[in-house]
Amino acid sequence: MADVTILHNQNCSTSRHALDEAGAAGIDPEVVQYLKQPLDRAQLLDLLAKLEDPPADLVRKDGFFKDQGLVEADYTTAEAVADLLVQYPRLMQRPVLVKGDRAIIGRPKDRVPAFLAGE
Repeated sequence: MADVTILHNQNCSTSRHALDEAGAAGIDPEVVQYLKQPLDRAQLLDLLAKLEDPPADLVRKDGFFKDQGLVEADYTTAEAVADLLVQYPRLMQRPVLVKGDRAIIGRPKDRVPAFLAGE
């Protein structure tokens, strides 16, 4: 099993940047294409427990979010975020990097190298 897991969307330049940073650091991460292999509720709750960012930050508040009639204030707890992302995996912010018992959202891009270095 890899030391680092990257929840990745190949169509996202920021997500591709995280993979490039891992390679530059000599890390061969486990890559999970979460749109092809969506996380279940238990996996999402585990991820949220490790996440150093607020649970609400894991949700993309993009046009699709608004088109579904969703309200940001309804998705602030880990449980609500997990339920939402089970229903709409495409709303998960990306990339997400996991290393041991820590996880971050790789935005902005400059967070990634420090995280990979264990800082």
